[in-house]
Amino acid sequence: MIDLPTEAEPARAADAPVADDERELVAAAAKGGVAAFEQLYRRHVGRVHGVIGRLVGTRGARADDLTQEAFVRAWQALPAFRFEAAFSTWLHRLAVNTALMELRRRRTRPQDDGEDDAFDVLGTVDSAGQTTALSMDLERAVASLPPRARAVLVLYDVEGWKHEEIATELGMAVGSSKAQLHRARGLLRERLGAHA
Repeated sequence: MIDLPTEAEPARAADAPVADDERELVAAAAKGGVAAFEQLYRRHVGRVHGVIGRLVGTRGARADDLTQEAFVRAWQALPAFRFEAAFSTWLHRLAVNTALMELRRRRTRPQDDGEDDAFDVLGTVDSAGQTTALSMDLERAVASLPPRARAVLVLYDVEGWKHEEIATELGMAVGSSKAQLHRARGLLRERLGAHA
């Protein structure tokens, strides 16, 4: 027979054992436990890589490098982790900050991303007789957005940040954050709307 909790004894959340296990792994990794940190890495690498890739607009080697950079920073900062938030929240924020630093570096370096050329072929027929836009997915469309518009879109619509938080992180006014979100959504509608 299974003992059900009484009102004085609330049920533990279904993920409590995972949270307890993660807390132990974090504590062990903070003391230099490489095996514990490797387990944390394996648990979180997908989400970290995903947010970095969405923010910087690349899925290739650069996103891989930034993911590794985020985990190196996590390893270095882990001894100071105080469990004031969930480890996954802390790591996710560190990953976002790593991606935002990359976007700032890109802004200060003169370069031609070719972003505006990414959609020159929309509506043209490819070699298989298919319209190019039909085979393009949303992630590629988001990746092609201008960096600041993409960052605001990802942080607001995907990550759930508030405009005030975005404005602080990206060094812009709240109104600019809202304008960039409007711009990003408009560009996505323009690029995908006719083919969605």
